[in-house]
Amino acid sequence: MLGIAKLQTSIEKAWEGERLSKDEALVLWEKADFYTLAALANHRRLALHPEPIVTYVIDRNINYTNICLSGCRFCAFYRSPGAEDGYVLSQRELASKIEEALSLGGTQILLQGGMHPDLGLRFYEEMLRFIKENFPIHIHAFSPPEIVHLVGKEKLALEEVLNRLQQSGLDSIPGGGAEILVDEVRRKISPRKCNSSEWLAVMESAHSLGMRTTATMMFGHIETLEQRLEHLLKLRELQDRTSGFTAFIPWTFQPDNTGLKTKPATGVDYLRTLAMSRLVLDNIGNLQVSWVTMGSGLAQVALQFGANDFGSTMIEENVVAAAGVRHRLSVEEIRGIITDAGYEARQRTMSYELIKQHRA
Repeated sequence: MLGIAKLQTSIEKAWEGERLSKDEALVLWEKADFYTLAALANHRRLALHPEPIVTYVIDRNINYTNICLSGCRFCAFYRSPGAEDGYVLSQRELASKIEEALSLGGTQILLQGGMHPDLGLRFYEEMLRFIKENFPIHIHAFSPPEIVHLVGKEKLALEEVLNRLQQSGLDSIPGGGAEILVDEVRRKISPRKCNSSEWLAVMESAHSLGMRTTATMMFGHIETLEQRLEHLLKLRELQDRTSGFTAFIPWTFQPDNTGLKTKPATGVDYLRTLAMSRLVLDNIGNLQVSWVTMGSGLAQVALQFGANDFGSTMIEENVVAAAGVRHRLSVEEIRGIITDAGYEARQRTMSYELIKQHRA
């Protein structure tokens, strides 16, 4: 009876939009039935975004290099230094990719690589300046592990590295490399990558410089529900201090071709995690579906589980594809999926400003 009472209290608090404690969130995650979580998350989504709009962004993921020292067990994309198929994009190749993105209506690029042993801060500054001098595009780039790697390589303060990148043209930072923000997990799946405190420090410093960022969570591997919750609570605590996160994107680990042999997370697990993300992260305005890993059908269902954003058109995507998952959607297909779900599809910027009103 006590357990039922605790669950009911948690349900009532979630419905009223009150902040959930760790214990309340955990009992809700573990005990609430599937449809109750859906109703609670959708109710919270409507409180935050009463307008019947689902947003998306047109951008391109550009991996400027696939060479990385990290050797994460979950990654099928990276190549070790000296590998025959390792690469670093030339400025000419970079320009070609950006030109194509702009021709397709793109407003930003997501620029990410690896922890390359030979690329110093000057390389990144020159790359950013080249883009800004030649293309009118928002640069959403360099996840916290890349930045922490640069800090160590250059032996500079974090704030100085971020400031120099910003002055060279960096507009915002993606939430990659978060995985699970619990060091017990990180030591097992990505031992050479920055720890959870370092990841959070990069984001807090970026926010202090006026840069907005996103946050992610890769789940469905060796972590527990309680560790997923710990991840969410760390993000919530930082957002309380800075208000710098524009969106949260949870996505499921894809095990094929990686060093982690686990069963992929189920669709139900994904939807429950999405719903709990909406309920726990009461101070992050936008929640994004992951059609790249889950497919378009489940992503459409996810719009009833707290999500208000369909993410990127992903003109190019290499990392998840390397794990054998290749979902592709055009702008027209994304707009059709959103419309068929009963919403108005609207293009946005990284900061969630609506670009223009589309006509059916």
